Amino acid sequence: MNTYKIATVPGDGIGNEVIPESIQLLDVVASKCGFKLTYQNYDYSCKRYKETGKMMPDDGLNRLRDSDSIFLGAVGYPGVPDHVSLWGLLVPIRRSFQQYINLRPVKLLKGVESPLRNPGNIDFYIVRENNEGEYSSIGGKLNEGTEYEVVVQESIFTKRGVDRVMRFAYDLAKKRNKKLASATKSNGIIHTMPYWDERFKDIGKEYPDIEQSQFHIDILSAHFVQHPDWFDVVVASNLFGDILSDLGPAVVGGMGIAPGANINPEKKYPSMFEPVHGSAPDITGKNLANPIACFWTGAMMLDHLGEADGATLIVDSIEKLTSEGRVLTRDLGGKASTQEVTKEIIKIIKNS
Repeated sequence: MNTYKIATVPGDGIGNEVIPESIQLLDVVASKCGFKLTYQNYDYSCKRYKETGKMMPDDGLNRLRDSDSIFLGAVGYPGVPDHVSLWGLLVPIRRSFQQYINLRPVKLLKGVESPLRNPGNIDFYIVRENNEGEYSSIGGKLNEGTEYEVVVQESIFTKRGVDRVMRFAYDLAKKRNKKLASATKSNGIIHTMPYWDERFKDIGKEYPDIEQSQFHIDILSAHFVQHPDWFDVVVASNLFGDILSDLGPAVVGGMGIAPGANINPEKKYPSMFEPVHGSAPDITGKNLANPIACFWTGAMMLDHLGEADGATLIVDSIEKLTSEGRVLTRDLGGKASTQEVTKEIIKIIKNS
């Protein structure tokens, strides 16, 4: 029996509600599919920052290093700026463990109503470069506090960094419907985006069977709303991928059902799996959080670990639940609690 060591980081707010529910579900799936999960819990969070001045201890990364995967709930806390949680926890994990792929499925589940009038069949992946690009710490201020104040922020695009995300996206497209779209803005960003386009085309020569297209980010955003059924795999830089990764879930029902993963494809380091939604302090403690995003994120984790049957079982059970429409949380038009959704999906899994 394969055994996997999972580092759980519930984080803040509803992360502390959806992670325990997800562990219940994952254990049921593990028992049914013949593998085992062990858990080590860590209190890394904005709450911890408020109490200690640090998102995690000085040896926080080393404590996570020997895990097979990291399962994170959400981070965010009233009074703690978002850049604190990003640069104090998420970015160090993503970069130290070379999680250079951020992967987010966008799928309109059966029974879930899209805000679009004619959504069509929406089922695609966003592959976001996750370690460099526009989110670099290179830059600073000059003449701060004077009328001559200058602020500089640098974007970093390396051949190695761009090529590896391109190849991952092309390989994913090859496994799916052989269509890959690239997000760019080479008409306005004069150096980095033309380079991104160049590498997209050069790597594309290795994949002659893949239908290749590229869109400027502004019109691509419009197409996500008007023609989301056009897309199969979309590859984007760190900033553009971050924006598209919220727009995508918005057209298929919202953040409550949006999973996400930060992947080290070589498995040299642990990958981190986190739902797209935030800590949602407005509904924390009210038993209203939708656990589906976290369940689906757990399925992505199982798939990465090599437990594809368990991953498929979770996703199929989620869609069975949404297609029936009986037990749904408020954000999907129902009245069910977080625990009621968990119990219902576990029941579906056990009866599968």
